[in-house]
Amino acid sequence: MRKQIKIVGSFCLMVAQCAWTADFQYQEKTQLTGGSALAMMKMAGTFSKQARQLSDSIVYSVYLQGNRMARVSTLSTEIIDLDAETVTTIDHGKKQYTVVTFEQMKRQMEKAAAKMQEEQAKQQKKQPDKPSDTKLEFDVKVHETGATKEIAGLATKESILNLTMKATDTKSKESGSLAMTTDMWLAPEVPGYSAVREFYVRFASKVGMMVGESFSRSLAAMPAGMGEGTATLVKEMSKLQGVPVMQVMRVGSSLNGQPLPAASEAPLKSGESIAMPSGNELSKTAAVGVLQSKMKGFGGLAAGGLSGGGFGGFGKKKDKEKEKEPEKSESTAAATPSGDSAAYGVLMETTSEMSGFSTAAVDAAKFQPPAGYKQIEVKE
Repeated sequence: MRKQIKIVGSFCLMVAQCAWTADFQYQEKTQLTGGSALAMMKMAGTFSKQARQLSDSIVYSVYLQGNRMARVSTLSTEIIDLDAETVTTIDHGKKQYTVVTFEQMKRQMEKAAAKMQEEQAKQQKKQPDKPSDTKLEFDVKVHETGATKEIAGLATKESILNLTMKATDTKSKESGSLAMTTDMWLAPEVPGYSAVREFYVRFASKVGMMVGESFSRSLAAMPAGMGEGTATLVKEMSKLQGVPVMQVMRVGSSLNGQPLPAASEAPLKSGESIAMPSGNELSKTAAVGVLQSKMKGFGGLAAGGLSGGGFGGFGKKKDKEKEKEPEKSESTAAATPSGDSAAYGVLMETTSEMSGFSTAAVDAAKFQPPAGYKQIEVKE
Protein backbone atom coordinates (compact mmCIF):
# COMPACT_ATOMS: atom_id res chain seq x y z
CA MET A 1 0.00 0.00 0.00
CA ARG A 2 2.79 2.42 0.91
CA LYS A 3 4.52 1.57 -2.34
CA GLN A 4 1.37 2.42 -4.29
CA ILE A 5 1.05 5.76 -2.46
CA LYS A 6 4.68 6.59 -3.30
CA ILE A 7 4.08 5.76 -6.96
CA VAL A 8 0.94 7.92 -7.08
CA GLY A 9 2.76 10.75 -5.27
CA SER A 10 5.71 10.59 -7.66
CA PHE A 11 3.35 10.61 -10.63
CA CYS A 12 1.50 13.71 -9.31
CA LEU A 13 4.80 15.51 -8.74
CA MET A 14 5.96 14.63 -12.24
CA VAL A 15 2.69 15.91 -13.75
CA ALA A 16 2.98 19.15 -11.76
CA GLN A 17 6.55 19.67 -12.90
CA CYS A 18 5.58 19.03 -16.51
CA ALA A 19 2.77 21.57 -16.19
CA TRP A 20 5.19 24.15 -14.80
CA THR A 21 7.71 23.64 -17.59
CA ALA A 22 5.12 23.78 -20.37
CA ASP A 23 5.66 26.59 -22.88
CA PHE A 24 2.90 28.96 -23.90
CA GLN A 25 2.65 32.25 -25.80
CA TYR A 26 0.09 34.72 -27.08
CA GLN A 27 -0.27 38.35 -28.20
CA GLU A 28 -2.05 41.14 -26.36
CA LYS A 29 -3.11 44.36 -28.10
CA THR A 30 -4.28 47.41 -26.14
CA GLN A 31 -5.44 50.72 -27.54
CA LEU A 32 -7.09 53.89 -26.31
CA THR A 33 -10.40 53.78 -28.20
CA GLY A 34 -12.55 56.56 -26.78
CA GLY A 35 -13.33 59.19 -24.19
CA SER A 36 -12.29 62.80 -23.69
CA ALA A 37 -8.64 61.74 -23.14
CA LEU A 38 -8.46 60.33 -26.69
CA ALA A 39 -10.09 63.40 -28.18
CA MET A 40 -7.66 65.69 -26.37
CA MET A 41 -4.70 63.56 -27.52
CA LYS A 42 -5.89 63.84 -31.12
CA MET A 43 -6.07 67.58 -30.74
CA ALA A 44 -2.57 67.71 -29.20
CA GLY A 45 -1.34 65.34 -31.92
CA THR A 46 -1.61 68.11 -34.50
CA PHE A 47 1.34 69.77 -32.74
CA SER A 48 3.24 66.84 -31.22
CA LYS A 49 4.41 63.52 -32.64
CA GLN A 50 4.68 62.07 -29.12
CA ALA A 51 1.05 62.95 -28.42
CA ARG A 52 0.00 61.16 -31.61
CA GLN A 53 1.90 58.05 -30.55
CA LEU A 54 0.02 57.91 -27.23
CA SER A 55 -3.14 56.93 -29.09
CA ASP A 56 -1.40 54.18 -31.08
CA SER A 57 -2.05 50.57 -30.16
CA ILE A 58 0.45 48.76 -27.93
CA VAL A 59 1.15 45.12 -28.79
CA TYR A 60 2.78 42.78 -26.29
CA SER A 61 3.96 39.27 -27.01
CA VAL A 62 3.65 37.23 -23.83
CA TYR A 63 5.97 34.22 -23.40
CA LEU A 64 5.79 31.64 -20.62
CA GLN A 65 8.33 28.94 -19.89
CA GLY A 66 8.15 27.20 -16.54
CA ASN A 67 8.74 29.76 -13.80
CA ARG A 68 9.57 32.61 -16.19
CA MET A 69 7.27 35.01 -17.99
CA ALA A 70 8.22 37.77 -20.45
CA ARG A 71 6.03 40.56 -21.82
CA VAL A 72 7.75 41.94 -24.91
CA SER A 73 6.94 45.03 -26.98
CA THR A 74 8.97 47.15 -29.38
CA LEU A 75 9.60 49.69 -26.61
CA SER A 76 10.09 47.59 -23.49
CA THR A 77 10.19 44.12 -21.97
CA GLU A 78 9.32 42.90 -18.49
CA ILE A 79 10.61 39.52 -17.29
CA ILE A 80 9.40 37.84 -14.09
CA ASP A 81 11.62 35.00 -12.84
CA LEU A 82 10.13 33.11 -9.90
CA ASP A 83 13.20 30.97 -9.34
CA ALA A 84 15.60 33.94 -9.21
CA GLU A 85 12.89 36.06 -7.50
CA THR A 86 13.52 39.01 -9.80
CA VAL A 87 11.67 41.39 -12.11
CA THR A 88 13.77 42.64 -15.04
CA THR A 89 12.62 45.73 -16.95
CA ILE A 90 14.25 46.40 -20.33
CA ASP A 91 14.18 49.74 -22.16
CA HIS A 92 14.84 48.98 -25.84
CA GLY A 93 15.08 52.63 -26.78
CA LYS A 94 17.92 53.34 -24.32
CA LYS A 95 19.32 49.79 -24.61
CA GLN A 96 19.48 49.38 -20.86
CA TYR A 97 17.75 47.36 -18.16
CA THR A 98 17.12 47.17 -14.42
CA VAL A 99 16.71 44.17 -12.13
CA VAL A 100 14.58 44.40 -8.98
CA THR A 101 14.48 41.51 -6.51
CA PHE A 102 11.37 40.45 -4.64
CA GLU A 103 13.21 41.44 -1.45
CA GLN A 104 13.67 44.98 -2.81
CA MET A 105 9.98 45.07 -3.68
CA LYS A 106 9.23 44.09 -0.10
CA ARG A 107 11.40 46.90 1.29
CA GLN A 108 9.74 49.42 -1.03
CA MET A 109 6.33 48.27 0.17
CA GLU A 110 7.46 48.58 3.79
CA LYS A 111 8.73 52.13 3.22
CA ALA A 112 5.51 53.13 1.49
CA ALA A 113 3.38 51.63 4.27
CA ALA A 114 5.48 53.36 6.94
CA LYS A 115 5.16 56.70 5.16
CA MET A 116 1.39 56.36 4.86
CA GLN A 117 1.06 55.53 8.55
CA GLU A 118 3.33 58.45 9.43
CA GLU A 119 1.16 60.86 7.44
CA GLN A 120 -1.96 59.44 9.06
CA ALA A 121 -0.44 59.93 12.53
CA LYS A 122 0.42 63.56 11.71
CA GLN A 123 -3.15 64.28 10.68
CA GLN A 124 -4.53 62.66 13.84
CA LYS A 125 -2.09 64.67 15.97
CA LYS A 126 -3.21 67.94 14.39
CA GLN A 127 -6.90 67.18 14.84
CA PRO A 128 -7.13 64.25 17.31
CA ASP A 129 -10.85 64.51 18.07
CA LYS A 130 -12.07 65.58 14.69
CA PRO A 131 -14.03 62.86 12.88
CA SER A 132 -13.54 62.38 9.18
CA ASP A 133 -15.61 64.82 7.14
CA THR A 134 -15.54 62.56 4.09
CA LYS A 135 -17.67 59.50 3.53
CA LEU A 136 -16.41 56.96 0.99
CA GLU A 137 -18.83 54.50 -0.54
CA PHE A 138 -17.96 51.61 -2.87
CA ASP A 139 -20.22 49.52 -5.03
CA VAL A 140 -18.75 46.57 -6.95
CA LYS A 141 -20.75 44.07 -8.98
CA VAL A 142 -20.06 41.41 -11.62
CA HIS A 143 -22.89 40.07 -13.75
CA GLU A 144 -23.27 37.89 -16.83
CA THR A 145 -25.39 39.37 -19.62
CA GLY A 146 -26.03 36.16 -21.54
CA ALA A 147 -24.66 37.71 -24.74
CA THR A 148 -22.28 35.66 -26.89
CA LYS A 149 -19.76 36.58 -29.60
CA GLU A 150 -17.05 34.86 -31.63
CA ILE A 151 -13.65 36.53 -31.14
CA ALA A 152 -10.39 35.29 -32.67
CA GLY A 153 -12.18 32.07 -33.60
CA LEU A 154 -13.28 31.45 -30.01
CA ALA A 155 -16.84 31.36 -28.65
CA THR A 156 -17.10 33.89 -25.82
CA LYS A 157 -19.70 35.02 -23.27
CA GLU A 158 -20.04 38.53 -21.86
CA SER A 159 -19.54 39.51 -18.22
CA ILE A 160 -19.55 43.10 -16.96
CA LEU A 161 -17.70 44.46 -13.93
CA ASN A 162 -19.10 47.71 -12.50
CA LEU A 163 -17.16 49.66 -9.87
CA THR A 164 -18.26 53.01 -8.48
CA MET A 165 -16.53 55.03 -5.78
CA LYS A 166 -18.37 57.99 -4.30
CA ALA A 167 -16.94 60.59 -1.91
CA THR A 168 -19.32 62.85 0.00
CA ASP A 169 -18.41 65.85 2.14
CA THR A 170 -20.52 65.32 5.26
CA LYS A 171 -20.67 69.09 5.88
CA SER A 172 -21.50 70.52 2.49
CA LYS A 173 -23.19 67.33 1.24
CA GLU A 174 -21.36 67.80 -2.06
CA SER A 175 -20.14 64.62 -3.69
CA GLY A 176 -17.91 63.43 -6.49
CA SER A 177 -17.77 59.99 -8.04
CA LEU A 178 -15.33 57.86 -9.95
CA ALA A 179 -16.75 55.00 -12.01
CA MET A 180 -15.07 52.15 -13.83
CA THR A 181 -16.74 49.54 -16.00
CA THR A 182 -15.04 46.62 -17.72
CA ASP A 183 -16.87 44.76 -20.48
CA MET A 184 -15.29 41.29 -20.70
CA TRP A 185 -15.75 38.61 -23.36
CA LEU A 186 -14.64 35.32 -21.83
CA ALA A 187 -13.82 32.09 -23.63
CA PRO A 188 -14.54 28.97 -21.51
CA GLU A 189 -11.03 27.65 -22.10
CA VAL A 190 -8.00 28.07 -24.34
CA PRO A 191 -5.65 25.05 -24.66
CA GLY A 192 -2.47 25.83 -22.73
CA TYR A 193 -3.71 29.01 -21.04
CA SER A 194 -4.02 27.20 -17.70
CA ALA A 195 -0.20 27.50 -17.48
CA VAL A 196 -0.62 31.29 -17.34
CA ARG A 197 -3.11 31.04 -14.47
CA GLU A 198 -0.82 28.67 -12.59
CA PHE A 199 2.12 31.04 -13.06
CA TYR A 200 0.19 33.96 -11.58
CA VAL A 201 -0.92 31.80 -8.64
CA ARG A 202 2.71 30.90 -7.89
CA PHE A 203 3.77 34.52 -8.34
CA ALA A 204 1.04 35.79 -6.01
CA SER A 205 1.90 33.11 -3.46
CA LYS A 206 5.60 33.91 -3.48
CA VAL A 207 5.28 37.70 -3.49
CA GLY A 208 2.26 37.67 -1.20
CA MET A 209 4.16 35.93 1.58
CA MET A 210 6.87 38.61 1.34
CA VAL A 211 4.72 41.75 1.13
CA GLY A 212 1.53 40.58 2.83
CA GLU A 213 2.19 42.38 6.12
CA SER A 214 3.23 45.60 4.37
CA PHE A 215 0.11 45.47 2.20
CA SER A 216 -2.08 45.01 5.28
CA ARG A 217 -0.46 48.06 6.87
CA SER A 218 -1.11 50.04 3.68
CA LEU A 219 -4.79 49.05 3.74
CA ALA A 220 -5.01 50.08 7.39
CA ALA A 221 -3.70 53.55 6.53
CA MET A 222 -6.22 54.06 3.72
CA PRO A 223 -9.36 56.19 4.22
CA ALA A 224 -12.27 54.38 5.84
CA GLY A 225 -14.21 52.36 3.29
CA MET A 226 -11.35 51.59 0.91
CA GLY A 227 -10.39 48.37 2.66
CA GLU A 228 -13.96 47.08 2.43
CA GLY A 229 -14.12 48.12 -1.20
CA THR A 230 -10.95 46.18 -2.01
CA ALA A 231 -12.30 43.06 -0.30
CA THR A 232 -15.58 43.32 -2.21
CA LEU A 233 -13.71 43.71 -5.50
CA VAL A 234 -11.71 40.53 -4.88
CA LYS A 235 -14.92 38.64 -4.00
CA GLU A 236 -16.74 39.79 -7.12
CA MET A 237 -13.76 39.12 -9.40
CA SER A 238 -13.73 35.51 -8.20
CA LYS A 239 -17.05 35.04 -10.03
CA LEU A 240 -15.38 35.48 -13.41
CA GLN A 241 -14.74 32.21 -15.21
CA GLY A 242 -12.81 31.82 -18.45
CA VAL A 243 -10.14 33.57 -20.51
CA PRO A 244 -10.68 37.34 -21.12
CA VAL A 245 -10.15 37.30 -24.90
CA MET A 246 -11.43 40.88 -25.21
CA GLN A 247 -11.92 43.63 -22.62
CA VAL A 248 -13.25 47.17 -22.98
CA MET A 249 -12.54 49.25 -19.89
CA ARG A 250 -14.04 52.65 -19.23
CA VAL A 251 -13.16 55.18 -16.54
CA GLY A 252 -15.29 58.25 -15.98
CA SER A 253 -17.99 59.82 -13.82
CA SER A 254 -21.65 59.11 -13.35
CA LEU A 255 -24.57 60.97 -11.83
CA ASN A 256 -25.44 60.08 -8.23
CA GLY A 257 -22.94 57.23 -8.13
CA GLN A 258 -24.71 55.19 -10.81
CA PRO A 259 -22.63 52.58 -12.73
CA LEU A 260 -20.93 53.70 -15.91
CA PRO A 261 -22.56 51.88 -18.87
CA ALA A 262 -20.48 49.22 -20.62
CA ALA A 263 -19.34 49.57 -24.22
CA SER A 264 -21.96 47.06 -25.39
CA GLU A 265 -24.71 48.95 -23.54
CA ALA A 266 -23.91 52.47 -24.77
CA PRO A 267 -21.35 52.76 -27.60
CA LEU A 268 -19.42 56.02 -27.75
CA LYS A 269 -19.87 58.33 -30.69
CA SER A 270 -16.72 58.46 -32.80
CA GLY A 271 -15.03 60.66 -35.35
CA GLU A 272 -15.62 63.89 -33.44
CA SER A 273 -13.40 66.18 -31.39
CA ILE A 274 -13.86 67.23 -27.77
CA ALA A 275 -14.83 70.69 -26.56
CA MET A 276 -13.06 72.20 -23.57
CA PRO A 277 -15.25 72.23 -20.41
CA SER A 278 -17.22 75.35 -19.62
CA GLY A 279 -16.71 77.47 -16.52
CA ASN A 280 -19.84 75.99 -14.99
CA GLU A 281 -18.53 72.46 -15.57
CA LEU A 282 -15.22 73.35 -13.96
CA SER A 283 -16.98 74.76 -10.89
CA LYS A 284 -18.71 71.42 -10.44
CA THR A 285 -15.38 69.68 -9.96
CA ALA A 286 -14.98 71.17 -6.48
CA ALA A 287 -16.75 68.21 -4.90
CA VAL A 288 -14.51 65.80 -6.77
CA GLY A 289 -11.56 67.51 -5.10
CA VAL A 290 -12.73 65.96 -1.85
CA LEU A 291 -12.10 62.50 -3.26
CA GLN A 292 -8.85 63.61 -4.87
CA SER A 293 -7.42 64.88 -1.57
CA LYS A 294 -8.29 61.64 0.19
CA MET A 295 -6.73 59.56 -2.56
CA LYS A 296 -3.31 61.28 -2.50
CA GLY A 297 -0.54 58.76 -2.37
CA PHE A 298 -2.62 55.87 -3.66
CA GLY A 299 -1.08 55.51 -7.11
CA GLY A 300 -1.94 58.98 -8.38
CA LEU A 301 -5.32 57.79 -9.65
CA ALA A 302 -7.26 60.75 -8.38
CA ALA A 303 -4.61 63.26 -9.34
CA GLY A 304 -4.70 62.13 -12.95
CA GLY A 305 -8.39 61.51 -13.40
CA LEU A 306 -10.43 63.63 -11.04
CA SER A 307 -8.91 67.07 -11.36
CA GLY A 308 -9.72 69.99 -13.60
CA GLY A 309 -11.78 69.51 -16.73
CA GLY A 310 -11.06 65.82 -17.20
CA PHE A 311 -14.50 64.57 -16.32
CA GLY A 312 -15.48 66.01 -12.96
CA GLY A 313 -17.95 68.34 -14.64
CA PHE A 314 -19.56 65.71 -16.84
CA GLY A 315 -22.80 64.22 -15.55
CA LYS A 316 -23.54 67.13 -13.19
CA LYS A 317 -26.88 68.88 -13.61
CA LYS A 318 -26.95 72.67 -13.38
CA ASP A 319 -28.61 74.47 -10.46
CA LYS A 320 -32.23 75.42 -10.98
CA GLU A 321 -31.48 79.11 -10.65
CA LYS A 322 -28.87 78.92 -13.41
CA GLU A 323 -29.73 79.60 -16.99
CA LYS A 324 -31.26 76.84 -19.10
CA GLU A 325 -28.69 74.22 -20.01
CA PRO A 326 -27.60 74.68 -23.65
CA GLU A 327 -27.75 71.79 -26.05
CA LYS A 328 -24.62 69.65 -26.11
CA SER A 329 -22.43 70.21 -29.11
CA GLU A 330 -21.29 67.34 -31.31
CA SER A 331 -17.76 67.78 -29.98
CA THR A 332 -18.84 67.29 -26.35
CA ALA A 333 -20.91 64.25 -27.32
CA ALA A 334 -17.74 62.49 -28.44
CA ALA A 335 -16.89 61.63 -24.83
CA THR A 336 -20.44 60.76 -23.86
CA PRO A 337 -22.26 57.44 -24.29
CA SER A 338 -25.12 57.51 -26.76
CA GLY A 339 -27.60 56.82 -23.94
CA ASP A 340 -28.52 59.49 -21.34
CA SER A 341 -25.87 62.13 -22.09
CA ALA A 342 -26.65 64.04 -18.90
CA ALA A 343 -25.92 61.10 -16.63
CA TYR A 344 -22.50 59.85 -17.73
CA GLY A 345 -19.11 61.06 -18.86
CA VAL A 346 -16.24 58.88 -20.11
CA LEU A 347 -12.71 60.11 -19.50
CA MET A 348 -11.01 57.13 -21.08
CA GLU A 349 -11.95 53.93 -22.89
CA THR A 350 -9.34 51.26 -23.66
CA THR A 351 -9.79 48.04 -25.61
CA SER A 352 -7.59 44.97 -25.10
CA GLU A 353 -7.63 41.85 -27.27
CA MET A 354 -5.78 38.54 -26.96
CA SER A 355 -4.86 36.35 -29.92
CA GLY A 356 -2.21 34.03 -31.34
CA PHE A 357 -2.45 31.43 -28.57
CA SER A 358 0.23 28.76 -29.04
CA THR A 359 1.85 25.93 -27.09
CA ALA A 360 4.92 25.93 -29.36
CA ALA A 361 8.36 25.92 -27.71
CA VAL A 362 9.59 29.36 -26.59
CA ASP A 363 13.15 30.51 -27.27
CA ALA A 364 15.02 30.85 -23.94
CA ALA A 365 16.57 34.10 -25.23
CA LYS A 366 13.20 35.79 -24.68
CA PHE A 367 13.95 35.75 -20.95
CA GLN A 368 17.33 37.52 -21.13
CA PRO A 369 18.35 41.14 -21.86
CA PRO A 370 19.74 41.47 -25.42
CA ALA A 371 23.52 41.40 -25.83
CA GLY A 372 25.14 44.82 -25.47
CA TYR A 373 22.44 46.27 -23.20
CA LYS A 374 23.70 48.01 -20.05
CA GLN A 375 22.37 47.21 -16.59
CA ILE A 376 21.37 50.25 -14.52
CA GLU A 377 21.35 49.99 -10.73
CA VAL A 378 18.00 50.62 -9.09
CA LYS A 379 17.93 53.35 -6.43
CA GLU A 380 15.59 52.45 -3.60
